[in-house]
Amino acid sequence: MINNKHLAVIICLLTTSLFFAQQKTSLKLEEAINLAIKKSNEVVLANTKVATKKLELQSVKNNLYPSLKASGQYYRLTNAAVDLKNKSAGSSATPTASPKVNQLMLAQINASLPIFSGFKLRNSVKIADNLYQAENALAENTKEAIAVKVVELYAELYRAQKSIELLNENLKKSNQRATDFKALEENGIIARNDLLKAQLQIAKVQLSLDEAGKNVNIINYELLTLLKLPLETQLFVDENDFKNFEMINIPTDESTALSTRKDLEAVRFQEKASENNIKLAKGSYYPNLNFVAGYTTLNLQNVVTVKNAINFGLGVSYDFSSIFKNNTEVKIAKNKALEIRQNEDLLTDKIKIDVKNAIENYNLALKQNLVYAQAVEQTSENYRIVKDKYDNGLSDTNDLLEADV
Repeated sequence: MINNKHLAVIICLLTTSLFFAQQKTSLKLEEAINLAIKKSNEVVLANTKVATKKLELQSVKNNLYPSLKASGQYYRLTNAAVDLKNKSAGSSATPTASPKVNQLMLAQINASLPIFSGFKLRNSVKIADNLYQAENALAENTKEAIAVKVVELYAELYRAQKSIELLNENLKKSNQRATDFKALEENGIIARNDLLKAQLQIAKVQLSLDEAGKNVNIINYELLTLLKLPLETQLFVDENDFKNFEMINIPTDESTALSTRKDLEAVRFQEKASENNIKLAKGSYYPNLNFVAGYTTLNLQNVVTVKNAINFGLGVSYDFSSIFKNNTEVKIAKNKALEIRQNEDLLTDKIKIDVKNAIENYNLALKQNLVYAQAVEQTSENYRIVKDKYDNGLSDTNDLLEADV
């Protein structure tokens, strides 16, 4: 059997473990924002896309360098008939015996350096660079969006936790009132209906408390998932995070947003890339000019051996069908550029509307804050007056409960 001493130790350990398992963690808003920017899946994905665009840019730049290829072939021949004729000046052609040829060996090294390709290479690099810059801007926009999301969740969690504190206080007062009313009802001072109203008030407060508890759990879980924290953690919002928050440089129009919004900056880089894409499509109207050089060695069994055959020169190519076909590609590139410009116009309008809403909501919040502060004073004073009337028999239970709400 477990003696009382051992039982006390076990209970103490279980109580301590339960306390630490449910202990709340206070995480400053700034720390939460930095943690979200480092660990959230959205930011990790955005950074991966930036790294991909950087590699694509480097891949396009590699096309500016010379290409160097080496190849070798070995062919087995099936009794090839070789007819060699030795023609010398002043003598007739003398047929010779056909040599036995069973194999052919060929090795080549070829180098090519683009000199002119209708500005395709240069525009390809510009396209890749602008898309890389656009992806960088989108990544920064993602980080800003995550930071705003953390702030909003912290504000929601703070409101929900404060609601629980207030509702717990109201529940305590409602329980005490119900206890007092029960004693009064038992002594025949008040009607049973008044007691039932007080008990109903307890049920209403409890329902609101349960709703607030659910909201806290949902918001807390969303934050933990976003910040990649253990799911058993209970975050506690420090009120000073909001008290010490300085509201500076509050915009009064959309000019600041239009010059600093990263999503709009990304669209502008995409627009530059689309303009380079038009030039790239027009490049097919021009011929390609390359500097070429090579080295060849060849051996045809019993016939000929070629060594150190070095060649160099210029290579020119031109697709005459592009005169007719490429016109469609140019039109496609122009239409895509037009789509991006129209998207920029849509985003600009959306930003203006968002800024207007934000300014109006901010001004409304300032006004509401003043009104709520006055309402708190008025309702507190109203409850004091109604409570005095109720104690003096000048007001009924309905008035008291309504004033308390």
